[in-house]
Amino acid sequence: MAQRGFRLRTCVSPLSHGKMRASFSCAQVLPLLEHCKRRVPAPHRRFRLRVTAALLSAVLPLAPLCAATAPAAPAAQGQALSFDRDAYILGPGDRLELTFLSASYKELGGIFDLLSDGSTSLPSLGSVVLEGLTVQQANRWLQRLYARTLRRPNLNLRVVNPRPLQVSVVGEVENPGLYSLSAQGESSAVEGIGTSTAGGGGGARLSGLPTVVSAIQKAGGLTLIANLTDVRLQRRMPGDSKQLRETTLDLLALLQRGDKRQNPFLQDGDTIVVAKAASIPSSEVMELAATNLSPQSIRVNLVGEVKRPGQLELPANIPLAQAILAAGGTTDVRANRGDIELVRINRNGTASTQRFRLDFRRGVSSAFNPPLRDGDSVIVYRSVYGVAADAINTVATPLTGLANIASLFYLIYNNRNNNN
Repeated sequence: MAQRGFRLRTCVSPLSHGKMRASFSCAQVLPLLEHCKRRVPAPHRRFRLRVTAALLSAVLPLAPLCAATAPAAPAAQGQALSFDRDAYILGPGDRLELTFLSASYKELGGIFDLLSDGSTSLPSLGSVVLEGLTVQQANRWLQRLYARTLRRPNLNLRVVNPRPLQVSVVGEVENPGLYSLSAQGESSAVEGIGTSTAGGGGGARLSGLPTVVSAIQKAGGLTLIANLTDVRLQRRMPGDSKQLRETTLDLLALLQRGDKRQNPFLQDGDTIVVAKAASIPSSEVMELAATNLSPQSIRVNLVGEVKRPGQLELPANIPLAQAILAAGGTTDVRANRGDIELVRINRNGTASTQRFRLDFRRGVSSAFNPPLRDGDSVIVYRSVYGVAADAINTVATPLTGLANIASLFYLIYNNRNNNN
């Protein structure tokens, strides 16, 4: 190691690639010090002390950042992590306000926006990358940078206007995908939720900070086979890290007991995964239908031997028997109540069919009286009498026409004979 020209410089961004990173932990300092101790000869003790001081001065200010990027300790099984206490992480689109407590430095303050690369331009510093830091970490980092040129740069950094949150909602929701949420309110995509707003709009707005429930509502609500007790929330940890935290939420506890801990606030980059349930009790299905986590109305096609066939708009998760009654019921003798077919189009484009026997005495049951989904088709087939009557009518109709034609010719022929 050359003695002259040796300098250890910190970068403008503690998380930028190719420079000193926040993942440069204190545990890595000791090997570096030992390396310098071995490489620097003993007579040059003063130079070795300067190297040690430079390393410590560069790493110690980043210690809080390193601690923030350390992997979180695994939570006990069945214990949900409190995500509400997570600090806000800065990212592109945030509008920040920087103020200096000293009147001499007030002209250095102002309002700044984080660009798409996570950087912003600050007076006397130039481009500074703040993406991935919490507000407290960014405040300490800027104070560290300004301390190089200013005396006692006591400053305060705050978020004036947070960016819209990009949240992924996947799994058993009606419209999975990537959604943009903001604190100014979101239009609910769950059909039938709310009434018109005061301004005369057609949909209700979900005001307040975005939560898990508001994101699910934005995605159209839960499907019929969603597992309410297995909703996973994944969150990126602060810093330039690819590590994720994950917690399991119990929305059934939120609906039954009002446990608001199961509905934490969201942050940018969160992912909500709604698992599929193997089997759902009928009581839970009807309870889900009564909440604002599922669509309030669906469209079902009823064809065959019903009194009012066609597409009907019905309450969500309505049972098969009740849907048939909504169409006026079955025809008297033509309908075969023992042959009701349910046709359901799956997300992958395939169709599944099930046969049921109509029994109005049964409650909601997947085996006998299943709840319907949006886009289902119910076919009520004909009875033996109906099939026979249609067959006779098919054959008799053309014969009746021929008989009428023959009768017409017979009348014309008799009329000519009488005239002669």
